[in-house]
Amino acid sequence: MSTNFSFALSKTDGRARRGRITTPRGTIETPAFMPVGTAATVKAMYPDQVRATGAEILLGNTYHLMLRPGSERVQRLGGLHEFMDWPHPILTDSGGFQVMSLAQLRKLSEEGVIFKSHIDGSTHHLSPERSVEIQLQLDSDILMQLDECIRLPAERDDIERAMQLSLRWAERSKSAFANAMGRALFGIVQGGDVAELRARSAAGLRSIGFQGYSIGGLAVGEPQETMFRVLDEIVPELPAEAPHYLMGVGKPDDLLGSVARGVDMFDCVHPTRAGRHGHAYSRFGVINLKNARHRDDPRPLDETSPNENCRRFSRAYLHHLVKTEEILGAMILSQINLAYYQTLMAGMRVAIEQGTFEDFSSNTRAGWEKGDLPAIE
Repeated sequence: MSTNFSFALSKTDGRARRGRITTPRGTIETPAFMPVGTAATVKAMYPDQVRATGAEILLGNTYHLMLRPGSERVQRLGGLHEFMDWPHPILTDSGGFQVMSLAQLRKLSEEGVIFKSHIDGSTHHLSPERSVEIQLQLDSDILMQLDECIRLPAERDDIERAMQLSLRWAERSKSAFANAMGRALFGIVQGGDVAELRARSAAGLRSIGFQGYSIGGLAVGEPQETMFRVLDEIVPELPAEAPHYLMGVGKPDDLLGSVARGVDMFDCVHPTRAGRHGHAYSRFGVINLKNARHRDDPRPLDETSPNENCRRFSRAYLHHLVKTEEILGAMILSQINLAYYQTLMAGMRVAIEQGTFEDFSSNTRAGWEKGDLPAIE
């Protein structure tokens, strides 16, 4: 790898930021949304279809890939990019989210986490060092430190304990990473919904030094207004010259509000999961194709959309696919949703460049509030 990781800001509009991440495997225009390929696949999508939506980077999951097919096997087979035929950048999370989501199957200590596999009950140990080792074996471009993520609401003492543990694990992750050539390691700000703890976490991570700074522990049960308040408080504490990544977020309105607060990167399973459940995202907001009002409607989802599938298939046909649980329905709607997310991010980038981000946000939300076109009587 001849090119190192870098990030450059080109424009700001208020606190919204327009930038570019450069990696050996390609550039990522920010603000950016990363489709989630948990187990080396974006569900119901071919890699080239994901790329065609405008995605420039995917996310893979350390915990799940550690269990199946195993990071050593992926390494022997040429790394995650070759394994899944995605030659573009990949970010891998550290397994920290599973510290929370699989709380009944794990034992937490200073050393790390001992998991019982949700697949076969086998025991696995994940330490900060092992997490980095796995991510390097997978050959990811952006690695995450191991952290402890806790669900909100929570008691302050528990939030502080997890934040301090995450900081100690951040130091160990950085030592294990050892500035691997051509890659980046991101630290993760914890601290729940307590401003003082978030600020202490950010200060600790800055002193360690990372190439990017992630905001973890949000979208874990708190209302949107709490998430936005935390972003208002913590994003100004992050180094301006590094990318800011909000983990696990979110729905389109979350993205608009978070970019307005200085966030550069996002990931979420929501667009593909929504597609598998019959929901389509569009300039009209979310359209529930399970609803009976679509069954005789010959119109496309959006005849003006740049997305071919939005123009190609009738609402009646998509309703039929959803109701009969045909795989094609999940494929089409997942593609439509990922394409809409990428169109939304591209629109935000242009608006920031032109200094019209506030107008873009207002007009976009107005379209959602106006809603879907009236159904045929």
